Amino acid sequence: MTGGKENSGYAAFTHRDFRFHCTARLLFGIALSMQTVAVGWYIYSVTSSALLLGISGLASFLPAAILALFAGHVADTHNRRKIVAGSFAVCTMGALGLLALVISGSSDVRLIYACIVAVGSGRAFANPAAQALTANVVPKEHFPNAVTWYSSAWSTSRIIGPAVGGLLYLLGPVAPFMVACVFFGAASLCVAMVSVSDRPQGGRGPITWETLSVGLQFIRSRQVILGAISLDLVAVLFGGATALLPVVAKDILQVDAWGLGLLRSAPALGAIAMGAYLAHSPIRGKAGKKMLIAVAIYGLSIIGFGLSGSLIVSMLMLASSGAADQISVVIRHTMVQSETPDDMRGRVAAVNSIFVSGSSDLGEFESGVTAAWWGTVPAIIFGGAATVGFATLWAVMFPQLRERDQIVGK
Repeated sequence: MTGGKENSGYAAFTHRDFRFHCTARLLFGIALSMQTVAVGWYIYSVTSSALLLGISGLASFLPAAILALFAGHVADTHNRRKIVAGSFAVCTMGALGLLALVISGSSDVRLIYACIVAVGSGRAFANPAAQALTANVVPKEHFPNAVTWYSSAWSTSRIIGPAVGGLLYLLGPVAPFMVACVFFGAASLCVAMVSVSDRPQGGRGPITWETLSVGLQFIRSRQVILGAISLDLVAVLFGGATALLPVVAKDILQVDAWGLGLLRSAPALGAIAMGAYLAHSPIRGKAGKKMLIAVAIYGLSIIGFGLSGSLIVSMLMLASSGAADQISVVIRHTMVQSETPDDMRGRVAAVNSIFVSGSSDLGEFESGVTAAWWGTVPAIIFGGAATVGFATLWAVMFPQLRERDQIVGK
């Protein structure tokens, strides 16, 4: 196929496999976002505990931390398309478990956590395989564009999912969990439609610590990538306030589940707007400095959110944080995936998932703990201030990242 689209901001969509791959990302993200909103509101409704709310993030994080290296090895030695489709199916089963608990009216958070762990286990295997698969479904020249749109699909899902989840919750707690199950299943079917079938060239071979840890070794050997990934870890760990959104919505802003859905959608609204801009106006210089500045803006936006007592202002601050985060995401993912050999992409992506997805889930636990200690508003402000501080510190600690010019290395 030739013509304007090949060189436009939509070049990645000229490839059939990417369209299915990206659609699956969108559907999975919507399902996960709906479920997250519903779980958060449900747990806080039955427990009124910020700490128990934060523990749900820990339950989601543990599978990623425990399984990530093995999941990365599997992604580099087996069919990535089948791994992603199967992992999404596991998430569907975990979602069905949550649906059954809600239908029964259970208030046993231990059973809820068990289902969250099941979904988290599916995500642990899906994330590295899906990230690595992105490079397999488009030619190299379209890869940066594919990363931008793939990230934007996730951001779009975080707009649609929370808003729809909050709206559905008004019909009763069963509705969002039921719809989430349908979307999880649809995502699995979309991945199954991808035609890429060859497993990576590395072959299966024996499972040893050396083969499992190659992703860690690769990242440690490249200071630019190490700095970018670790900066995102501390930013999301301390600056992420998503676990506290039900508390903010109910106790500070005094809005219902629909308002909670709007708050959860706001960061993604900013992210998708920035993603669309970057797809047509890609980053063409001073990539490292732009990433550091973006992380600092993210932290300042979280501080503004913590100080806000208005739904509109809170949404604007969260949207600003999402736009800044999208800049960081595009720079980091493009650098990591473009500079990693294909037979290592799954293991490197697995480590990246520990830093990114894991820090997000662990950040929810950190937010719940600090909110229990100091109160909700001080916990949010502390997290934003810490993020700004870390962005400044990383600029000094990782000069190669600070001076990185092009997003794709030569």
